[in-house]
Amino acid sequence: MPAPIRPPAWLDAAPLLFVLLWSTGFVSPKFGLPYADPLTFVGLRFAIVFVLFAALALASRAPWPKTGAEWAHGGVVAVFFHVTYLSGVFVALKEGVSTSVTALIVGIQPLLTAAGARWFLGEHARPRQWFGLGLGLAGVALVVGDKISLGVGTPLGYGLAAMALGGVTFGTLYQKRFLSGMDLRTGAAVQYLFGALAMAVIAPIFEDMRIDWTIEFVLAIAYICVIVSFLGVSVFFYMLRTRQAIRVVSLFYLIPPVTALLGYLLFGETMSLTALAGMALVVAGVALVNRA
Repeated sequence: MPAPIRPPAWLDAAPLLFVLLWSTGFVSPKFGLPYADPLTFVGLRFAIVFVLFAALALASRAPWPKTGAEWAHGGVVAVFFHVTYLSGVFVALKEGVSTSVTALIVGIQPLLTAAGARWFLGEHARPRQWFGLGLGLAGVALVVGDKISLGVGTPLGYGLAAMALGGVTFGTLYQKRFLSGMDLRTGAAVQYLFGALAMAVIAPIFEDMRIDWTIEFVLAIAYICVIVSFLGVSVFFYMLRTRQAIRVVSLFYLIPPVTALLGYLLFGETMSLTALAGMALVVAGVALVNRA
């Protein structure tokens, strides 16, 4: 009897890879947003990533959606997971809301997803997992707590951060329920196509669509498109297809601590003992949620 085929080794490292890639998505916009309006930045990002996924799908002859319902499901995920989430985060940052506060607001997602998964997906979190989710959120609050300045930023910015939280939560649940059977390559291409079209309509209404094509902007948009969106989203959708949704979204708790570490390494930001204790709580909480 032939031995079972073992998946590629990198798939075992998917959670770690996702956290590292996604965390840089909170840091890298700092290098590009000074040179472009936020919605225009997001729209250009969607258009470039669509081209990347479409080229990959065509080169590998991946199957495209065959029914209108499949295309419609891709459009729904595009509106909530991509457009609502990224537009909310980028404009919140542009409105002066700090990265730490934005990360804390969006960091409530695992708890909301666990609650929604009960009726939307039929997934039931165990008491241990609920405790782990609560522990993780407490850890995130400790990590970003000493950097929070609630008086900084506009009410619009805080509202958009909350909108981003709702969008990414609903988009994750919808992706898990309706698109788990769709090819990852063409499915992502469809979502980014709808996202680019939506931003082409929205951005001109609110912005002048300014872009300063500096070398800093080109490097920032290239990194975000290739590393964060193309690779990071691919890993996320793969995990969402093969793992319990609650376990996957619990990894979002690890993003603020890793982002804080990146800020320490790249920008010389301080790391307090409270933040270090929060990191330990986050790791313990995520471990409880994901323990077999």
